[in-house]
Amino acid sequence: MKSFTITENDSGQRLDKFISKAVPLLPQGLMYKYIRKKRIKVNNARAEISLRLNPGDTVQMYINDEFFAPVKEKYDFLSAGKKLNIIYEDENIILCDKPMGLLCHPDDREYIDTLIGRIKRYLYEKGEFQPEKENSFTPSLVNRIDRNTSGIVIGAKTAQALRILNQKMKDRELKKYYMCIVHGTPNPPESTLTGYLEKDEEKNKVKIKSHPFEQAKIIKTKYKTLRSAAGFSLLEIDLLTGRTHQIRAHMASVGHPLLGDGKYGTNKLNKGTGYKKQALCSYKLVFNFNTPAGELDYLNQKVFEVKNPYIREQFDELTNGKNK
Repeated sequence: MKSFTITENDSGQRLDKFISKAVPLLPQGLMYKYIRKKRIKVNNARAEISLRLNPGDTVQMYINDEFFAPVKEKYDFLSAGKKLNIIYEDENIILCDKPMGLLCHPDDREYIDTLIGRIKRYLYEKGEFQPEKENSFTPSLVNRIDRNTSGIVIGAKTAQALRILNQKMKDRELKKYYMCIVHGTPNPPESTLTGYLEKDEEKNKVKIKSHPFEQAKIIKTKYKTLRSAAGFSLLEIDLLTGRTHQIRAHMASVGHPLLGDGKYGTNKLNKGTGYKKQALCSYKLVFNFNTPAGELDYLNQKVFEVKNPYIREQFDELTNGKNK
């Protein structure tokens, strides 16, 4: 028998969700069977699968030891890189400026050195994250950006902060502004684009049309031209919807692909520029809560920016200061 005492980071979860995280080796079907057979109890009593756990509750599991993962002597994230550009940090969240080329989460090519891996290492070495004392929670990212896009990513240090910010993200109460370099000069210099997007999961690419079509989702992209010169423009983008590759695909669909973007632009346009990846940066974040945020209310209306975004410097170098 093994028991778990529910902490603040575990609370609020359904019993089955907690067990899936705390005992990942236990098959889901077997878990449900054990709950029905009272081999898994809460506070020594039979519990429903949907029971919400509270701090101080005890989950007793009368199951074979083989389902409990052995304690690790070394955590994988300790092999992640140490370098982090921290924009803001408090006891609940950490905001990092992710560099171009670094993954937010592991994929099939890179498992160890990711942004979340670096954040876990940083918090572990500070003593703020102690995996051996956590039943089901691990520091997590609230948002993510593409490997070759740089900019602000939000990390949650507690389960409650993660729940609140995930909901705020879903309700679009977090405003993210991007800066990008595009080919050409948009006309008008400021506008809100509307389009219809469909994602090809197999190719990890989207297509956009100006009119509705089957399985397409509506998208809205607001842009403002900051500077134009030498056949390029520096834009600020306000994503009014958030879809895969929305900025890259939407700007390309109106004739202004991002500099360096080989997926939605063309090699001919980018040839000779020296840019092989999209010139895109998530440079500003605004906490714009319209509903209560509980213990994160203090963040409401706070604005965080990347100081001196590299993309602005790239534009100046690209155009040799020939701005208009």
